[in-house]
Amino acid sequence: MFTSNPFAALSTFIPPYAMKTYVIVMILLVLGGTLFDMFHKKSAKFFFENWRNVNKKGSKKVGKGEMVSLAAQTAVVEGLTSSEFCNIRRRIAHLLTMYGFLVHIITTIIMVFCYSSSTTPTPAILPQLWYIGGFMVCLGGYWFWFFIRADVAAEGNSPFRVIRADLFILSLLSSITLGLIWALLQVAENSWATVFLGLYLIATTVLYGSVSWSKFSHMFYKPAAALQKRIEEKNGSRRNLPEPADKPEIFGSTRGEPKHY
Repeated sequence: MFTSNPFAALSTFIPPYAMKTYVIVMILLVLGGTLFDMFHKKSAKFFFENWRNVNKKGSKKVGKGEMVSLAAQTAVVEGLTSSEFCNIRRRIAHLLTMYGFLVHIITTIIMVFCYSSSTTPTPAILPQLWYIGGFMVCLGGYWFWFFIRADVAAEGNSPFRVIRADLFILSLLSSITLGLIWALLQVAENSWATVFLGLYLIATTVLYGSVSWSKFSHMFYKPAAALQKRIEEKNGSRRNLPEPADKPEIFGSTRGEPKHY
Protein backbone atom coordinates (compact mmCIF):
# COMPACT_ATOMS: atom_id res chain seq x y z
CA MET A 1 0.00 0.00 0.00
CA PHE A 2 2.67 2.50 1.02
CA THR A 3 4.96 1.58 -1.88
CA SER A 4 2.48 2.57 -4.59
CA ASN A 5 2.97 5.88 -6.40
CA PRO A 6 -0.47 7.57 -6.26
CA PHE A 7 0.38 9.90 -9.15
CA ALA A 8 1.29 7.02 -11.47
CA ALA A 9 -2.09 5.41 -10.81
CA LEU A 10 -3.75 8.78 -11.39
CA SER A 11 -2.20 8.99 -14.88
CA THR A 12 -4.92 6.65 -16.18
CA PHE A 13 -7.44 9.48 -15.63
CA ILE A 14 -5.30 12.62 -15.77
CA PRO A 15 -2.44 12.89 -18.31
CA PRO A 16 1.05 13.37 -16.80
CA TYR A 17 1.51 16.73 -18.56
CA ALA A 18 -1.56 18.08 -16.72
CA MET A 19 -0.11 17.05 -13.35
CA LYS A 20 3.23 18.63 -14.22
CA THR A 21 1.52 21.82 -15.32
CA TYR A 22 -0.41 21.98 -12.06
CA VAL A 23 2.79 21.62 -10.00
CA ILE A 24 4.51 24.34 -12.04
CA VAL A 25 1.52 26.65 -11.54
CA MET A 26 1.68 26.07 -7.77
CA ILE A 27 5.41 26.92 -7.75
CA LEU A 28 4.72 30.10 -9.71
CA LEU A 29 1.95 31.02 -7.27
CA VAL A 30 4.39 30.73 -4.36
CA LEU A 31 7.04 32.83 -6.13
CA GLY A 32 4.55 35.41 -7.33
CA GLY A 33 2.79 35.61 -3.97
CA THR A 34 6.06 36.05 -2.11
CA LEU A 35 7.25 38.81 -4.46
CA PHE A 36 3.87 40.54 -4.22
CA ASP A 37 4.02 40.31 -0.44
CA MET A 38 7.53 41.81 -0.40
CA PHE A 39 6.59 44.79 -2.57
CA HIS A 40 3.15 45.32 -1.08
CA LYS A 41 4.42 45.39 2.51
CA LYS A 42 7.73 46.96 1.43
CA SER A 43 9.53 44.37 3.51
CA ALA A 44 12.44 44.13 1.05
CA LYS A 45 12.93 47.91 1.11
CA PHE A 46 12.83 47.94 4.91
CA PHE A 47 15.30 45.06 5.11
CA PHE A 48 17.91 46.67 2.85
CA GLU A 49 17.54 50.09 4.48
CA ASN A 50 17.93 48.53 7.90
CA TRP A 51 20.94 46.56 6.63
CA ARG A 52 22.67 49.81 5.59
CA ASN A 53 21.86 51.46 8.92
CA VAL A 54 23.26 48.48 10.81
CA ASN A 55 26.53 48.69 8.90
CA LYS A 56 26.80 52.43 9.57
CA LYS A 57 26.03 52.27 13.30
CA GLY A 58 28.17 49.23 14.06
CA SER A 59 31.28 49.83 16.13
CA LYS A 60 33.04 46.90 14.46
CA LYS A 61 33.20 45.91 10.82
CA VAL A 62 32.20 42.34 9.99
CA GLY A 63 34.58 40.78 7.46
CA LYS A 64 33.67 38.43 4.65
CA GLY A 65 34.96 35.40 6.54
CA GLU A 66 32.88 36.29 9.60
CA MET A 67 29.87 36.91 7.35
CA VAL A 68 30.17 33.43 5.86
CA SER A 69 30.54 31.95 9.36
CA LEU A 70 27.45 33.83 10.61
CA ALA A 71 25.47 32.69 7.58
CA ALA A 72 26.47 29.07 8.22
CA GLN A 73 25.53 29.37 11.90
CA THR A 74 22.18 30.87 10.94
CA ALA A 75 21.47 28.07 8.47
CA VAL A 76 22.33 25.36 11.01
CA VAL A 77 20.95 26.84 14.23
CA GLU A 78 17.87 28.80 13.11
CA GLY A 79 17.23 27.00 9.85
CA LEU A 80 17.89 23.32 10.51
CA THR A 81 17.17 23.11 14.24
CA SER A 82 14.70 26.01 14.81
CA SER A 83 16.53 27.12 17.94
CA GLU A 84 14.43 30.30 18.16
CA PHE A 85 11.73 28.19 19.82
CA CYS A 86 12.59 27.94 23.51
CA ASN A 87 9.52 25.86 24.23
CA ILE A 88 10.66 22.30 23.48
CA ARG A 89 7.19 21.07 22.52
CA ARG A 90 6.71 23.90 20.04
CA ARG A 91 10.17 23.29 18.65
CA ILE A 92 9.58 19.57 18.10
CA ALA A 93 6.19 20.21 16.51
CA HIS A 94 7.73 22.80 14.20
CA LEU A 95 10.57 20.49 13.16
CA LEU A 96 8.18 17.63 12.47
CA THR A 97 6.00 19.87 10.33
CA MET A 98 8.91 21.53 8.52
CA TYR A 99 10.90 18.41 7.67
CA GLY A 100 7.75 16.43 6.93
CA PHE A 101 6.58 19.11 4.51
CA LEU A 102 9.97 19.25 2.77
CA VAL A 103 10.11 15.46 2.36
CA HIS A 104 6.49 15.35 1.18
CA ILE A 105 6.79 18.15 -1.37
CA ILE A 106 10.17 17.01 -2.75
CA THR A 107 8.97 13.44 -3.28
CA THR A 108 5.77 14.80 -4.85
CA ILE A 109 7.77 16.77 -7.41
CA ILE A 110 10.05 13.79 -8.16
CA MET A 111 7.17 11.35 -8.60
CA VAL A 112 5.14 13.76 -10.75
CA PHE A 113 7.97 14.76 -13.06
CA CYS A 114 9.88 11.48 -13.25
CA TYR A 115 7.48 8.65 -12.47
CA SER A 116 3.97 9.91 -13.25
CA SER A 117 3.52 7.33 -16.03
CA SER A 118 2.35 3.85 -15.13
CA THR A 119 4.90 2.48 -17.60
CA THR A 120 7.84 3.82 -15.53
CA PRO A 121 8.37 1.84 -12.30
CA THR A 122 8.65 4.05 -9.22
CA PRO A 123 11.35 3.22 -6.63
CA ALA A 124 9.51 2.02 -3.52
CA ILE A 125 11.41 4.49 -1.31
CA LEU A 126 9.75 7.52 -2.93
CA PRO A 127 6.10 6.78 -2.06
CA GLN A 128 7.24 5.55 1.36
CA LEU A 129 8.95 8.88 2.01
CA TRP A 130 5.88 10.67 0.63
CA TYR A 131 3.65 8.98 3.18
CA ILE A 132 6.17 9.42 6.02
CA GLY A 133 6.50 13.14 5.25
CA GLY A 134 2.73 13.54 5.18
CA PHE A 135 2.29 11.74 8.51
CA MET A 136 5.04 13.90 10.04
CA VAL A 137 3.20 17.05 8.95
CA CYS A 138 -0.04 15.74 10.43
CA LEU A 139 1.63 14.77 13.71
CA GLY A 140 3.40 18.10 14.17
CA GLY A 141 0.59 20.22 12.74
CA TYR A 142 -2.31 18.74 14.68
CA TRP A 143 -0.22 18.67 17.86
CA PHE A 144 0.44 22.38 17.42
CA TRP A 145 -3.15 23.21 16.49
CA PHE A 146 -4.88 21.46 19.40
CA PHE A 147 -2.33 21.74 22.22
CA ILE A 148 0.49 24.25 21.60
CA ARG A 149 -1.05 27.34 19.96
CA ALA A 150 -0.67 30.44 22.11
CA ASP A 151 -4.39 31.29 22.10
CA VAL A 152 -5.18 27.72 23.16
CA ALA A 153 -2.34 26.83 25.55
CA ALA A 154 -1.85 30.26 27.14
CA GLU A 155 -5.14 32.11 26.64
CA GLY A 156 -7.55 29.23 27.04
CA ASN A 157 -9.43 29.75 23.79
CA SER A 158 -11.13 26.89 21.98
CA PRO A 159 -8.90 24.97 19.54
CA PHE A 160 -11.74 25.29 17.02
CA ARG A 161 -11.58 29.09 17.03
CA VAL A 162 -10.34 30.18 13.60
CA ILE A 163 -8.90 33.56 12.59
CA ARG A 164 -7.22 34.83 9.44
CA ALA A 165 -3.73 34.08 10.79
CA ASP A 166 -4.67 30.37 10.83
CA LEU A 167 -5.02 30.22 7.04
CA PHE A 168 -1.58 28.72 6.47
CA ILE A 169 -1.65 25.94 9.06
CA LEU A 170 -5.25 24.99 8.25
CA SER A 171 -4.69 24.88 4.49
CA LEU A 172 -1.45 22.94 5.02
CA LEU A 173 -3.12 20.34 7.24
CA SER A 174 -6.12 20.12 4.90
CA SER A 175 -3.91 19.61 1.84
CA ILE A 176 -1.71 16.94 3.41
CA THR A 177 -4.56 15.11 5.17
CA LEU A 178 -6.81 15.02 2.12
CA GLY A 179 -3.87 13.96 -0.05
CA LEU A 180 -3.10 11.01 2.21
CA ILE A 181 -6.76 9.97 2.36
CA TRP A 182 -7.05 10.23 -1.43
CA ALA A 183 -3.93 8.11 -1.97
CA LEU A 184 -5.09 5.40 0.43
CA LEU A 185 -8.59 5.30 -1.10
CA GLN A 186 -7.12 5.14 -4.59
CA VAL A 187 -4.94 2.16 -3.69
CA ALA A 188 -8.01 0.48 -2.22
CA GLU A 189 -9.94 1.33 -5.43
CA ASN A 190 -12.62 3.05 -3.38
CA SER A 191 -15.19 5.12 -5.26
CA TRP A 192 -14.68 8.03 -2.83
CA ALA A 193 -11.14 8.53 -4.14
CA THR A 194 -12.34 10.95 -6.85
CA VAL A 195 -14.16 13.10 -4.29
CA PHE A 196 -11.10 13.36 -2.05
CA LEU A 197 -8.91 14.07 -5.07
CA GLY A 198 -11.04 17.12 -5.83
CA LEU A 199 -10.89 18.26 -2.19
CA TYR A 200 -7.13 17.67 -2.17
CA LEU A 201 -6.65 19.86 -5.24
CA ILE A 202 -8.83 22.63 -3.77
CA ALA A 203 -6.97 22.64 -0.44
CA THR A 204 -3.59 22.56 -2.19
CA THR A 205 -4.55 25.46 -4.46
CA VAL A 206 -5.64 27.48 -1.43
CA LEU A 207 -2.36 26.66 0.35
CA TYR A 208 -0.09 27.84 -2.47
CA GLY A 209 -2.39 30.51 -3.81
CA SER A 210 -2.81 32.33 -0.50
CA VAL A 211 0.86 33.08 0.13
CA SER A 212 0.24 36.84 0.29
CA TRP A 213 -2.47 36.42 2.93
CA SER A 214 -0.95 33.66 5.04
CA LYS A 215 2.25 32.95 6.94
CA PHE A 216 3.71 30.89 4.10
CA SER A 217 6.01 33.69 2.95
CA HIS A 218 7.51 34.18 6.42
CA MET A 219 9.72 31.13 5.87
CA PHE A 220 11.62 33.20 3.30
CA TYR A 221 12.04 36.17 5.65
CA LYS A 222 13.08 34.35 8.80
CA PRO A 223 16.57 33.27 7.64
CA ALA A 224 17.39 36.81 6.49
CA ALA A 225 16.10 38.33 9.75
CA ALA A 226 18.06 35.80 11.83
CA LEU A 227 21.25 36.53 9.88
CA GLN A 228 20.78 40.26 10.33
CA LYS A 229 20.33 39.81 14.08
CA ARG A 230 23.62 37.89 14.31
CA ILE A 231 25.42 40.59 12.34
CA GLU A 232 24.01 43.30 14.63
CA GLU A 233 25.32 41.43 17.65
CA LYS A 234 28.70 40.95 15.99
CA ASN A 235 29.26 44.54 14.88
CA GLY A 236 27.96 46.02 18.14
CA SER A 237 24.98 47.96 16.76
CA ARG A 238 22.39 45.79 18.57
CA ARG A 239 19.56 48.01 17.25
CA ASN A 240 20.70 50.69 19.70
CA LEU A 241 19.95 48.38 22.65
CA PRO A 242 22.37 47.78 25.55
CA GLU A 243 24.06 44.43 26.01
CA PRO A 244 22.05 41.93 28.08
CA ALA A 245 22.97 41.87 31.75
CA ASP A 246 22.89 38.78 33.93
CA LYS A 247 23.13 39.82 37.57
CA PRO A 248 21.71 37.15 39.87
CA GLU A 249 22.60 39.22 42.91
CA ILE A 250 20.14 41.89 41.75
CA PHE A 251 17.48 39.98 39.90
CA GLY A 252 17.62 36.77 41.91
CA SER A 253 19.29 33.47 41.19
CA THR A 254 16.05 31.49 40.92
CA ARG A 255 14.32 32.05 37.63
CA GLY A 256 11.31 30.33 36.16
CA GLU A 257 11.49 28.38 32.95
CA PRO A 258 10.85 30.64 29.94
CA LYS A 259 7.61 30.04 28.10
CA HIS A 260 7.71 31.57 24.65
CA TYR A 261 4.76 31.27 22.34
